[in-house]
Amino acid sequence: MLKKLRQELADARAKANAINKLAESENRGLTDAEQTEFDAQIALCGKLQGQIASQEALLEIERNLPSTPATSIQVGTDHATEKPWGSLTEQLSAVRNHATSKGSARDPRLFAAALGGNESVDAEGGFLVAPEFAPGVWQRTYNASELASRCFDQPMTASNRLTVNAVDEDSRADGSRYGGVASYWLGESQTFTPSQPKFRQVELVAKKLIALTYATEEQLVDGPAFASYVDKVVPLELAFRTDDSIYNGTGAGMPLGFTKSGALLTIAKDAGDVGGTVTFNSKDVENMWKRCWAPSRKNAAWFINQDCESTLWDLTRGSGTAVELLYTAPGERGNNNSFGVMFGRPVIPVEYAATQGTTGDIVLADLSQYYLARRSGVQMDTSIHVQFLTDQAAFRWKLRIDGQPMWKKPLTPKNGTNTLSPFVALATRS
Repeated sequence: MLKKLRQELADARAKANAINKLAESENRGLTDAEQTEFDAQIALCGKLQGQIASQEALLEIERNLPSTPATSIQVGTDHATEKPWGSLTEQLSAVRNHATSKGSARDPRLFAAALGGNESVDAEGGFLVAPEFAPGVWQRTYNASELASRCFDQPMTASNRLTVNAVDEDSRADGSRYGGVASYWLGESQTFTPSQPKFRQVELVAKKLIALTYATEEQLVDGPAFASYVDKVVPLELAFRTDDSIYNGTGAGMPLGFTKSGALLTIAKDAGDVGGTVTFNSKDVENMWKRCWAPSRKNAAWFINQDCESTLWDLTRGSGTAVELLYTAPGERGNNNSFGVMFGRPVIPVEYAATQGTTGDIVLADLSQYYLARRSGVQMDTSIHVQFLTDQAAFRWKLRIDGQPMWKKPLTPKNGTNTLSPFVALATRS
């Protein structure tokens, strides 16, 4: 029952997100029909959340009852949801006990991972994190992220390879818009030249992101402390790697980061910049803002190396009595956010940004224009053989994702020669 309700909740949430994303991609509000459907899915989500809470309360009561003896387990019964795990450590301990006892101490709540081997051999089969934990690990990873949570989330449901058809548009000039659809004001008896739009394919192939940790016998016994640590650091580590690849990924065995893609638009530094800084009256950030594709401005955020923050505090525009600050720090001038603000968009320090003074240290990016495809949630398996002599068990978490910008290069506008992009960076200063 609980598994079914959670799946229904995930489906309802996905439908609501799909309606929003379609409208955002077309730069419009919801139609009346879409709004009605969106409201219906949100209402369904609320109803399902209430039902899930009731079922979880019942399971919590059952969890505190005496455990059912192994001899009473009926063959053929699905025990995967019969009794949930009290903690992540409880499950890790059960996995390890099963491995060290060669299967004789198998907890009925364990279920084998079909990894192409033998479920009685941990190195060939292993165990997945139970559904009570696996979705949570992915969600915490997603929530811990400053970048991934802003991307266009594209699930891979049928295969580890996803092909997205896209319009091949690099210019908004007449005859080039929407991949080359030509239109004409036509007088009587005049002829026109037919056009054929061009398309391209964006291919996403799931890449493996692995987190590995060891646990001693003592750590598994001291359950709460170990569970608290692992439950915190595994999502944080996976989030760090995911965000770093979105920003800096090479595309080889990992996602293609927007700073390494052809979509990045690099703006030359202001002539007045000194060293690797941005001087108080320079036009750097103004020029970056001007080159950000207009529809992306409502979603864009500034991502900076923290060393650059102090150079932004004194940025001004105008002169004399008309001078004004461009950067508003948290808690100042009505800014109640946890981040600074420039041009109305958040300024977020991230570790992935390049060293101050180099390209990528200050970036204006709309990550809704970045595909982040995920094949599945987080999977976990174990082995007692890796560190057998030191009495340690190895636990491995695996996440399969890929990503790249929707754009292949900056866009040439209909009028003017300055290209535009959702991904704008400041050039190296020296």
